Parts: sequence; structure tokens; C-alpha cells
Amino acid sequence: MTDHRTTPVSAARRRSVIDALRRGAVPESGLDLLATGLDRFEAALDAELDAVASGASVFKAVRGEYGSGKTFFTRWLGERAKRRNFATAEIQISETETPLHRLETVYRRLTERLTTAGFPPSALRPVVDAWFYALEEDALAAGASEDELPLEVEKLLAARLAEVSRHAPSFATALRGYRAALERDDEPTAAAVLAWLGGQPHVAAAARRAAGVRGDLDHFGALGFLQGLLTVLRDSGHAGLFVVLDEVETLQRVRSDARDKALNALRQLIDEVHSGRFPGLYLVITGTPAFYDGQQGVQRLAPLAQRLATDFTTDPRFDNPRAVQLRLPGFTRDSLVGLGTTIRDLYAAGAGAPERIRTVVDDAYVADLARAVGGALGGKVGVAPRLFLKKLVGDVLDRVDQFEDFDPRQHYRLTVASHELTDVERNLATAAAGSPASGASADDIDLDV
Repeated sequence: MTDHRTTPVSAARRRSVIDALRRGAVPESGLDLLATGLDRFEAALDAELDAVASGASVFKAVRGEYGSGKTFFTRWLGERAKRRNFATAEIQISETETPLHRLETVYRRLTERLTTAGFPPSALRPVVDAWFYALEEDALAAGASEDELPLEVEKLLAARLAEVSRHAPSFATALRGYRAALERDDEPTAAAVLAWLGGQPHVAAAARRAAGVRGDLDHFGALGFLQGLLTVLRDSGHAGLFVVLDEVETLQRVRSDARDKALNALRQLIDEVHSGRFPGLYLVITGTPAFYDGQQGVQRLAPLAQRLATDFTTDPRFDNPRAVQLRLPGFTRDSLVGLGTTIRDLYAAGAGAPERIRTVVDDAYVADLARAVGGALGGKVGVAPRLFLKKLVGDVLDRVDQFEDFDPRQHYRLTVASHELTDVERNLATAAAGSPASGASADDIDLDV
């Protein structure tokens, strides 16, 4: 575990992490400050990222129950990718907003969520602009004069996208249209064409005509556009693209016909990754064990089940991090307390009276709070991290930091209200408080710590 009392952390990184935990959210960055128990994955995953940066492609499936840290894990891995100059994108799969069986929608969300070390979402335009700049630099380095530059850039564009154009010729056409609009200072058309390139529907017909493209992106064209985006990223200086498809288990709750199409789309994606069509892509999905093992999920499509098959019959200590599927074991009481003390030390490092915080909120108190929150959720410690960290930061550490006479053992009593829980947490809290017939609810839970 990292000791943040001796490791310097910038105020901005610390504040970003603490603010997210106070809201009950997974931080968008700074996750290396909180990573506990992930060291056993580091060597294998770093090797995979390095291979992808060298032109390989990787597919990974992450499994874990609610609260086991799947979102934390993928963002932590995404940060490691970004440090290697990968672009990243995190996409929430949902039946209404981003159905997996419509890959054109998945591609659109990818471009909307695309981020790089230098640009927040959507980084599509900066990436495309950097690509054209790189083409110009390459043409000039090859001896092209200023007058020859447009023609030489066009030749390079055609050569770099030759493979992509076999599957999706409109990708290169749209890029040409975007550049042409910029050259004539037609910003509205340039923006519209770039939106079309990002998979946005309902782009003005005039802009599409000006660029020489027609219609909207469809399911089959999406894979070609992804291939094109990877080429643009590589040529503009990025090592690769790290993409997360989060909450894939929602497929279990959609209509059977849509579910079958989505499972087949996932099988298709895996096959395309393994075929080498997407050099520079590291694709991750997350889901619950029920999704991977149940008849309403992966097992419903035998070819997909075969591709994701992984042996989890051994002790989790001996899980193979190189396998296609990774198992997150979830939190135990000890690991939850360890995470709590890490957060306490991180918080104290930026506080006005750090020693007072470590003394008042000592390890024993952190352990008591972890026990109480777990008890409020029916003893399900694995589900407790989000709520535990929210209470630790917002209810305890903030008060100790601001009020010199505040002692959480005397002045704080843990109360878990229904409105601050997720659906899963609420069900567990209700069960802990008593059956519905007893009249108890999550609002009745009031525990001394």
C-alpha cells in the first residue's frame, strides 16, 4: 500500500480524488493513489499495453459482483494506458442510449467520450487536426514545396487510409471534406462533417453533399470507421486506443431478440480484435458473474461462451492475469479498512492539522466505521466501498478538518438514508433493517460507531 505521508501528491490530484469520493463517485483520475490489491495484475496488463502500442490488439473481459470495483479497475487501467500516450474512452452500455447490437451507436459514444492526455472529451477534432498537421510535416520532410503541399497531403491521406478505404471508403472521403471546408473557412460545414465522421446522425444534407458522403453511419460501417480512427490516432502520435464497454450485464434485461443480436455483436467484436483488424486497440468489457455464467448472458451464445471461457475453479490467488477473463474478488473487511486508512492519509496530507486527523480518525475508528457500514448493508462488505468512502470523507473527515472539537466517536452516529443508496444497496439495507412487513426501512438504520 502506498504511504501518502511520504509520497508527494499534488493538491489538484488530491482534491479531485477526495471530491469524487465525497459525492460517492469513482474518481475520473488519480486512481493510482487508491490502488490496493491490484499489483498482481500490473505486470501482465502492462505487457499487454506495451504489445498494443507496438501494433497488437487485445480483448479483455472483467468480471465482478456489484461493489467489487470494476469501474475503479478499468479507470485505473485506463490511466496506465494514458501514461503510455493512449487515447481512451469509457462507454456505458444501455438498452435505450447505447445498445450493443447497434455498433454505430457504440462508435458514436466512443467519439463523444474520446479523451487524450491533452484534451478532454470529445477529443475527436484535436486528434483529426493533429493528424493533418502530421501529414503536412511528413510531406514537407519528404521535400514537398508549399505549392505541392495540398497534393502531397492528399497522396499521404490516400496511402495511410488505403486499408481502411477497402471497408469504409466514406471515412477518407469525410476527412477530405473536412479539410476542404477548413481551407475555404467554412467552419459550419467543417463542424458538421466532423460530426458525421464521429457517427452523429441527422447531419445537415448540405454538409454531407459538400463532403461527398451520403446517409448515416450504420452497424457495419462502424467497424470500418473504428479502423480509420485507430489509423488517425497512430499517425497523430498516439500509442493506441483503450476502450471500456461498461455494464455489459444490462444485456440480460433486454428483449430476447435484441439480446441475441447484442451477444452476436460482442462475438463479432472479439473475433475482429483477434483477427488483427484493429492494431492499437485494447478493448475491455465489464460484467457480473451472472452475465458470464448465466443462461441469459454469455452462455446463451455457445461461440461467445467458448471465446470467453476461463478456469476459475482454483484459489483466486492463482488466477491467470493473462487470461481473456479477469476476476475481481471484491472487498473483504480487511481490504476495506486498508482502503479507508489510505484515504484518511491522503486526506490528512492536504489538511491544516494532519496529525489531528490521523489521531482522531485512527485505524481503529476506520475499522469501526467499515463494520457499521457493512452491517447497514446486511453484512455484505463487498457492496460497501462506495457508501463507506462517502461517509468517511463527507461525514467524518470533513468535520474533523473543519471543527477542532469534533470527535466522531462522541458526535457522529452513522445514518443510512434510502435516498443516498443505489438500488442494490437499498435492497440490502432493507433486508438488514427487517422485512417490509415489519415496517422497517433503510431510513431506520441508526448505528453507533
